[in-house]
Amino acid sequence: MREFQGRVVTPGTARAEAVVTHGGFNTLASLQKSLQFGDKTAKCNDQNNPDLYGKPLAGYALCLPQTIGSTTGGMVLYCACAMKRQPACMLFANQIDSLAAAGAILADVWLDDVKMPVIDCLGEEFLEYVKDGMMIAIGEDGKVTVE
Repeated sequence: MREFQGRVVTPGTARAEAVVTHGGFNTLASLQKSLQFGDKTAKCNDQNNPDLYGKPLAGYALCLPQTIGSTTGGMVLYCACAMKRQPACMLFANQIDSLAAAGAILADVWLDDVKMPVIDCLGEEFLEYVKDGMMIAIGEDGKVTVE
């Protein structure tokens, strides 16, 4: 078991199984088809992300370095939350980008019954340590425990 301290972008607690990518997460390419065609597990559809392709994202702790892609990324995250198909949490090794932050913060502020805690600045050591299937717990203070 290891603990990592990050910065809270959107507050909340969570406990979920990890899914990990070491490449950039293209929000639109990963989630668009799932949201558009009713896949409640929100399987990743980004063929350019071999770490996540075909894996469910809804309800999992998404561990990533950063997001990449178009300016729609924030809106796609917000829509995933509005449709209750969002990851249980998003854990960024690097500093979160403005588009992902916008989507997560808008969902946190505008949606009363949905939570998706987001922690950034966890460091490269976090991504080196965490593996698919590990259990992750997030505290209100930005502490991430990987079991």
